[in-house]
Amino acid sequence: MGRRTGKVGCLSLERIEANAAGIDVGATEIYVAVPPDRDTDPVRCFQTFTGDLREMAAWLVRCGIATVAMESTGVYWIPPYEILEEAGLRVCLVNSQYVRHVPGRKSDVSDCQWLQYLHSVGLLKPSFRPDAAICALRAVSRHRAGLVESAAVHIQHMQKALTQMNLQIHHVLSDITGLSGMAIVEALVAGQRDPGQLASLCHAQVHADRPTVIKSLTGNYRPEHLFTLKQSLAAYRSYQHLLAECDQEIQRLTASMSGKIDPPAPAPHPSRQKRRKNQFHFDMGSELHRLFGVDLTAVPGISTLTAHALLSEVGPDLSRFPSAGAFANWLALCPNNKKSGGKILSSKTRPTNSRLSRALRVAAQTLARSQSHLGNFYRSMRARLGAPQAITATAHKLARILYHLLTTGSAYDETVFAQEQQKQKIRLHKRLSKQAKLLGLQLVPIAIGESCS
Repeated sequence: MGRRTGKVGCLSLERIEANAAGIDVGATEIYVAVPPDRDTDPVRCFQTFTGDLREMAAWLVRCGIATVAMESTGVYWIPPYEILEEAGLRVCLVNSQYVRHVPGRKSDVSDCQWLQYLHSVGLLKPSFRPDAAICALRAVSRHRAGLVESAAVHIQHMQKALTQMNLQIHHVLSDITGLSGMAIVEALVAGQRDPGQLASLCHAQVHADRPTVIKSLTGNYRPEHLFTLKQSLAAYRSYQHLLAECDQEIQRLTASMSGKIDPPAPAPHPSRQKRRKNQFHFDMGSELHRLFGVDLTAVPGISTLTAHALLSEVGPDLSRFPSAGAFANWLALCPNNKKSGGKILSSKTRPTNSRLSRALRVAAQTLARSQSHLGNFYRSMRARLGAPQAITATAHKLARILYHLLTTGSAYDETVFAQEQQKQKIRLHKRLSKQAKLLGLQLVPIAIGESCS
């Protein structure tokens, strides 16, 4: 058996980014690697205090670094990212899933050196990050979503306290946070126990009759449950106040953004429709129309909350995505094909925590009974693939439609799908004719409005 001599040569790639650095971000320490010829100590460790981060940025500038690669680790990457941007460095934020395979033993030093090497040879693809104004809106909008979830927890606490006192309000009212429900809960906290007096607080539109309401409000009042109900109501009211303040901040942020069109004139007789729960305390629809340049709520399934999710997560400009397919792939709404030996082993979509992707999936579910083309598409996909895959396919279609509307500036036109609907009718006619022929029957066309006898 021959003996190996000499060193094994390694593959050397062309360096595209000569002035590249790599950063491994941690909770308390940050390891930074620069090219070996830039400093006698090319790998340094900095603490995560603001002064140390500014010292790190100054050291990178002295080393002649122009671009820096770092992983998106939790929220720890945000302070270094912002300080490096302020120093004039171009930051390449990469998904940690794509650079986790470090050769050799894994350590913080090897991680930052591996990031520096991959970035210098052009093997790292930066993640999408919107502009600073959209990032500010996104932070407040995500905080608002957290407030809505926290308020929902206290609603459950109120429902639990009422059930423990055997107040069967849920058999009479569909929502205890409505006008009648909140009036009854506040009266209970104030000390009212008479079922007749509590029943008189119900709105006239409550369908249950008065004797049933009185029976449902006859309970076993216990001090501990009343105390829980009182605190849960106070917490719910507090979160509603915080939501109103959050909406004021969102309105201020959206008003400061430049729109693509002039704001539409207000209607001469504004609608007196009651504001639905968790909706904004101002006319978000007009602001979205001004910022996007088109009315996205004209698309079936797209509500004001869904359009706001698009604005806060991506922004009104989708030109950074080269195509509609790239936008849908960023949302993880495309099949993630895994092939080996010429065979597709799996085509499931990759997991994602994208709030916009989740909003589009919810919008797709609302099309189950829609009489539009998108509703027909959803029902067709559900019959063929099942509900989960139909939701993904419809969300994918919605993402492509939104991309087309925002990049072209054209309004949504349902008549574009008329040709597709005609083809679908032809396919349906052929399928029914084939089934009728197998049963020994024949289809007889009739005029629309003509009765069958």
